[in-house]
Amino acid sequence: MPSSYAKKQEALYLPRPLVNKLLAHAQSNPDIEACGLISNDEENEKHYYPIDNIAKNPSCRFLMDAPQQIHAMKKMREEGQALFAIVHSHPTSQAIPSDLDIVENNYRDAFYIIISLNTKGVLEMRAYVQRDDGMQEVDLILEDRD
Repeated sequence: MPSSYAKKQEALYLPRPLVNKLLAHAQSNPDIEACGLISNDEENEKHYYPIDNIAKNPSCRFLMDAPQQIHAMKKMREEGQALFAIVHSHPTSQAIPSDLDIVENNYRDAFYIIISLNTKGVLEMRAYVQRDDGMQEVDLILEDRD
């Protein structure tokens, strides 16, 4: 899969079981910005790698644990996978990239997924791609497959 895959897409398709993992990870860490990586392989199988948030103020910022992130990226390469998306949650704000999210996005060819826990009892998840003029939202479509 080309590294610029996300930039060319107007929609992100994710299997429902993967989405359930993302939401469960965010819900299990409601007071911090939970974060992780999604990989994709040639058969379009996606895998989630949760990563610890080691930011000094994890309730409003995420900083992935470098050794865990490196390990996940290495495992992706070993398994014939590529980085597909970066995921993090916003415990108290909408699923919209903050200015800091945009500035610190170092993987501009990957999708960017934000989960909001801002509304009690309701989870909001949105997907974005980096464009020349900033982050642009893309449709997020759930697939009923494994």
